Amino acid sequence: MRLTVLGTSASTPSKERNLSAIMLNFEGLNYLFDCPEGTQRQLMKAKSSYMKIHAIFLSHFHGDHILGLPGLLATMSMHQRDYPLFVFGPKGVKEKVQKALEISLLKVNFEIKAIEVKEGKIFEEEKFFVECFKLNHEIPCYGFVFKEKDSLGQFQREKALKLGIPEGPLWSQLHKGIKVKVGKKTFKPEDVIDVSKKKTGKKISFVFDTLANNSYINKIKDSDVLFHESTFLEKLKDRAKETMHSTAKDASKIAAKAKVKKLVLFHFSPRHKDTEKFDIEAREFFGNVVAAKDLEEIEL
Repeated sequence: MRLTVLGTSASTPSKERNLSAIMLNFEGLNYLFDCPEGTQRQLMKAKSSYMKIHAIFLSHFHGDHILGLPGLLATMSMHQRDYPLFVFGPKGVKEKVQKALEISLLKVNFEIKAIEVKEGKIFEEEKFFVECFKLNHEIPCYGFVFKEKDSLGQFQREKALKLGIPEGPLWSQLHKGIKVKVGKKTFKPEDVIDVSKKKTGKKISFVFDTLANNSYINKIKDSDVLFHESTFLEKLKDRAKETMHSTAKDASKIAAKAKVKKLVLFHFSPRHKDTEKFDIEAREFFGNVVAAKDLEEIEL
């Protein structure tokens, strides 16, 4: 699993920072979280393929989070993408995708599956799922959790064959923790799985624009990495409340309460030139924190 910070700025890009977006690569496919202007160029700089984007997750519809969508869809179409793209977002996402196509005068040659989200699990594949949760912003806004599924342990092929369980779908069910029947016999997963080699899947959480509060603590609890917006320093906490954003101090307190392993701050107001101050401010409440830089990569 590889995470690439495509941008770290809020509201407008600067010479040093593109607008905030994060790409997650998992087993060869990419998952994009927010799509502001400049996203596709940042992807090129990061050598991360926009053609391998399987799904896009939009936190909300403020321009600094979605204005890269028309260009990205146009580029995908011009490069002959011919397989579906999922786009998840708040209510109205279908209309927003349609508007993006109209703006670019584009008729795409691939299917776009625009899906409105509600709290809970919104996307699931064999080895992971994505959940979303409400944030507290000026308009409907969501955070996301990308969770790699836990492995029950190592499947013991020889033991399964010795017990008379034929190779095929039954093995898959046992590997997923489901009991199976062969004739009159019932087999439990632990009959053929070495549980001493079980593995807890990685958990990555993304908190976009929000007035920090305890409502999403349980959603992001025990994350391996938490990306949390940090638009302002504490000296501008009144401005943060007014615009319904978080400070570095807010984000670090949330990380401590949620007992995450690593906190990554991003979405910095362009008025703050020195992002190291965010790092310093946050460390007062949470130790393992970094103020992200554009095109920074995190390997898990």
